[in-house]
Amino acid sequence: MSRGKILITPRSLTLEPDASLQLLEKEGYELVFTRAGELPDEKELSGHIPHCVGWLAGVEPIRRHILERAPRLKAISRNGSGIDNIDLEAAKELNVKVLRSAGANARGVAELTVALVFNLARHIRYSDTAVRHGDWKRKKGMELKDRTIGLIGCGSIGLQVAEICLGLGMKVLAYDVYPSNRFSKNPSFRYVDMDFLLKNVEVISLHCPPASKPVMDANALEKMRQGGIIINTARSSLIDHDALLQCLNSGQISGFATDVYDQEPPKPHPLFQHINVITTAHIGGYTKESATRAARQAVENLIKALEQ
Repeated sequence: MSRGKILITPRSLTLEPDASLQLLEKEGYELVFTRAGELPDEKELSGHIPHCVGWLAGVEPIRRHILERAPRLKAISRNGSGIDNIDLEAAKELNVKVLRSAGANARGVAELTVALVFNLARHIRYSDTAVRHGDWKRKKGMELKDRTIGLIGCGSIGLQVAEICLGLGMKVLAYDVYPSNRFSKNPSFRYVDMDFLLKNVEVISLHCPPASKPVMDANALEKMRQGGIIINTARSSLIDHDALLQCLNSGQISGFATDVYDQEPPKPHPLFQHINVITTAHIGGYTKESATRAARQAVENLIKALEQ
């Protein structure tokens, strides 16, 4: 006899179910999948969730009115670290536990971050676009050795970005409310205040949680060194996109790469069409290894929560 239904919504798992989902079936739960590889809409969620005791969730918005349609729901387990897509106040009021797979996708996001730094530093997208259109245009790039990267937020992802960048011979300045001592003996790494970081780096990478207002607003962008580059694999709301577009057009910022958006797919914006901007489809944690780690942790968290 089934112990209840579990809703599976992460796009990576509906497209290619991970072996760890079998643990839920062995525990006696029935798995319910949304459309393969697609972000479920509210109509689809509303049709499934009233019958479920658990939810293995992705990045889809989980709002109050959806949770109010789920009288049997006991726990939501994210297959990632971010839970700002969930109405946490509503979940608490309705006695629904919310769990996250902290750090499971950190390596995937960190490696994508550094890949995007290389891409902007060597103008790879610009060169690729030119050659594809029959042009032979080149921009002089910069080598990363001895350059300084600033990490705004230095948790599990930021620390791995720092490790890779230090291995490349870069210097790292970091700003974080809770400093780690992991690189305390490395002279090429140090924590600084935000103002110092903005003024003393060639590259900025964002790895902090969402804030009430953009971290990189017009004022912060103007403080950066002329020609700096910015990477955002954290949250779209951390950057004022209109202000950033102006800085790209003026040359104050030479390049921007983002893997995150206000909604997926994103609404059209001139920023995303700029020749010095790289856009990726939220692929930071979309690696075989990250997906496996995140799914396993999310499943284990869910089983434990439902047993309590």
